[in-house]
Parts: sequence; structure tokens; C-alpha cells
Amino acid sequence: MAKTKDLDMMESGAKVKIGATDMVVRGVGYFVTTFYALACIFPFLIILASSFTSESYIRVHGVQLIPHEFTLKAYEMVTKSGLIWKSYGLTIAMTFVGTFVGLSIISMTGYALQRKDFPFRNAISFYIYFTSLFSAGLAPYYLLMTQTYHLKDSYFAVLLPLMMSPWLIILMKNFVKQIPHEITESGKIDGAGDMTIFIRLVLPMLKPALATIGLFLALGYWNEWYQSSLFLSSKVDVKPLQYMLYEIVNKTQALKNSVAGQYVSLTDIPTETVKMANAMLATGPIVLLYPFVQKYFIGGITVGAVKG
Repeated sequence: MAKTKDLDMMESGAKVKIGATDMVVRGVGYFVTTFYALACIFPFLIILASSFTSESYIRVHGVQLIPHEFTLKAYEMVTKSGLIWKSYGLTIAMTFVGTFVGLSIISMTGYALQRKDFPFRNAISFYIYFTSLFSAGLAPYYLLMTQTYHLKDSYFAVLLPLMMSPWLIILMKNFVKQIPHEITESGKIDGAGDMTIFIRLVLPMLKPALATIGLFLALGYWNEWYQSSLFLSSKVDVKPLQYMLYEIVNKTQALKNSVAGQYVSLTDIPTETVKMANAMLATGPIVLLYPFVQKYFIGGITVGAVKG
């Protein structure tokens, strides 16, 4: 009777009284969440402030939360050649194309693998899972990409490996399992084909999954530098953003080591502030993107958490 009364109060819009224990639990939860959020945002604010602080001040006083001796020297050094903007354009294009194509392939693969009328779904699922457990190693992988596929100094060497992963396919398959089988059956009864059922009935119900996996793909392409270091040599003029910034940091450090004490002072070469400026240039756009997909991302990662 008490439970029925509480449900009637909730349905009627009446305020539900919260007990002392619930208030304590909520208070502790809010405190822990706020503390963790501040712990995450403080390093970002320190990096932002340090990128606008002079190199000499950082060497003497260390990094600070507020900029001191404001300067744009680090950003001027990073953007001086103009290649950084071409790298931005290349990375944005690769992120967009790779995420779109990757989502298309992964969503279709996940949909096919959960179809009970697909005879080879178990064998293919095992094959995909098996590849996530074992790897041939770096040397065979490099020979495969350069000697067999001839992708040396090609952007496809960076684009293709990140487009699909066994974990994302398995994740999408589990998302698709949440869709009732009766929906696809109703489409068949109405005479719709498999592609029509997938596009018009299944995809609209996969928005949380698409946002979640799309964010993983976009982060992978945006932060990519390892594939570029393996397959893109100096013959390629424009490199992805992260690898370009990595090269700028290395060249700045090499310049500092070669001329220190000879022609210029150490404080004239902004090695530390260049690192901070690179971090801001690399993380800024993707941080601004996250609020737009946060709602779907949170809904996506909680799919399957509640049974029923």
C-alpha cells in the first residue's frame, strides 16, 4: 500500500519527501562529482594560462593558473610557417570522412551480425573477436601496408586502419540487440528490403550508439599520430595535426640544444610554452565538439545497464 501511494504521488506531480539518508548520499555524490570535475578542469586551465605566459617566467616560477607576462610568442612560433592550418584542414577532413565511412560500415556490420537469419554470423563474430586477441606484430604490419598494399606516403595508410576495430563492431552489435526483432519483421511484412529496413527502421533507433561510436572514431582520427609516424615520410608536405605538432616540439627542442649558450638565450626559445600552445591547439576543437554529442553519448554508454 505504501509503494502504491508513493507511485500515485509521483504520477500526480506531488513532491516526494526525501529521507535523511538519501540527502546524505546525494550530498556526498554532488561533492565527489564537483571535486572530480574541478580536478579535471584545473590542468586544462593551467595549460591555457601557461601557453600565454613568457618562457622566462615559467622557468623561474613554474606554471600558474593565471597568465603572467602575457605573450603570444608560442602561438606565433607554432603558426609561423602556415603549415599548421593545412594540417588542421587535413585532420578535419580525415576525421569527417573516416568517422562517416567508419560509422556506415560498423553499423551495417553490427546489424548483419545480430540478424538471426544470417547463417554465418557466429563464425564471422568469432573471427572478429579472435583478431582482437592476437596481433602479428609491428614488422609484418608495416610490410603489409608498404609492400602488399603500397600505402607508403599515402593518407590511406592513416585513414583505413582506424576506420574499424573489433571492439567497436562488438559494441555496435550489442547496441543493435536492444532493438526488438518484431520491428524488422514488420518491415519485411510490408515488403521492405534489408537496406530499406536498416535505413528507415533501424538507424533512427541507433542515435545513441552512432553518437557514442562516432565520438570514439572522431577522437581516434583527431589524436592520431602513430600511423603518420610509420607511413608518412618527409616526402609528404602536409601531415595530420597531431604529428605536425609533435614535429614542431621536437624541432624546437633540437633548436634549443644546438644554439643554447652560443647565439641566443635559453629563454628566447619558448620550448615549454610551445608545448602548452600545442596542447591547446590540439584539444580545443574536440573539446568544443563534445557538448553537442554529450546527451547521446551518455545515453549510449548506459544502454544495457538497466535490464528489463
